[in-house]
Amino acid sequence: MSKPTPAEPVKLIFSVFAASVDLLDEAVARLIACYGPPDFVSDVVLFDYTSYYCREMGGNLVRRFLSMEKLIRPESLPDIKLATNELENEFTQEGKRRVNIDPGYIAKGHLILATGKSYAHRPYLRDGIYADLTLYYQNKKFCPLPWTYPDYADEKQLLMLAKIRATYLLQLKAME
Repeated sequence: MSKPTPAEPVKLIFSVFAASVDLLDEAVARLIACYGPPDFVSDVVLFDYTSYYCREMGGNLVRRFLSMEKLIRPESLPDIKLATNELENEFTQEGKRRVNIDPGYIAKGHLILATGKSYAHRPYLRDGIYADLTLYYQNKKFCPLPWTYPDYADEKQLLMLAKIRATYLLQLKAME
């Protein structure tokens, strides 16, 4: 028989993309106001892996990744996703999003993103939010799965996420 134990705290991350650098910076500032200081903020990069969002948000989207200094409980992810949905709504104009915020977390063995969309590999959490197993960690690296979005499977992102994971592991060790 297994003995239930509490999950370890996890590293909160965000992918934020927007129609302009000004909107991106404003969204990042709002996230910092809500979740505390980041310990990593990526450079601004073009979000050009897909045209899926162009109809709603326009072309030439820009993106940043953040990881937050404060570790969270993994079961808080649905609350965070619901809050970022509200934040996205605040940036909406004429029924169109101008900012997209994808929260998730890094644990020792995987990266989970929160989503409101059901699918076979997305277990339901609560309140309309699902967990998307995006990457798993094996043999000293993050590995994509058949359904991993191409931007998360990109080698640059995998290396960036591995650095964030290394910071996370140091935080866990400091808690011992």
